[in-house]
Amino acid sequence: MLYRIARVFLLPFFALFPCFALAQTATDPWQLWKQPGVHAIMRHATAPGFGDPEGFVLGNCATQRDLNATGRKEARVLGRAIRDKGIALTAVYSSQWCRCLHTAEELDVGKVRELPALNSFFQGRGNSAEHTAALKKHLATLKPSDKVLYVSHQVNTTALTGVYPDSGEVVLFKFLPNGEVTVLGRVRADTL
Repeated sequence: MLYRIARVFLLPFFALFPCFALAQTATDPWQLWKQPGVHAIMRHATAPGFGDPEGFVLGNCATQRDLNATGRKEARVLGRAIRDKGIALTAVYSSQWCRCLHTAEELDVGKVRELPALNSFFQGRGNSAEHTAALKKHLATLKPSDKVLYVSHQVNTTALTGVYPDSGEVVLFKFLPNGEVTVLGRVRADTL
């Protein structure tokens, strides 16, 4: 009886609004991430503080903000979820900042490679347009079979995607042939 009621009332509704029905089945970010051409950029996990301290030196973690125990745990939990959900990454790239490198290492989802285009440009450390253009140039070199995770900073993620991510948040996107980025979904480390 319930089936008949649902069929009478809901099928016409979905027939009028097919995009609603599709949206309801395509919102799982883990399933979106598995689709061809979907990549991810994430903000490093929790690193207490703001900006970079006085005397910051690239390559010297003792002079930088870095992950605390919470941040390390966030990254490990997210990495385990990535593996458990069957996300088959072909590459992991990171900013050269220690909090990003350590996030990428704690994820344990592949060999971590440094990519200067992911370096922060906050506090005058670089130019937003130049960094974003360099990252897009890199994205344009990817093959259709690639599935890449980028670990970066809030400013870089926002410049590329328009999303202001929390610490440890992943933004799923597609890079289009015209150089535009389409955001598809988000995964937050603190909700796993």
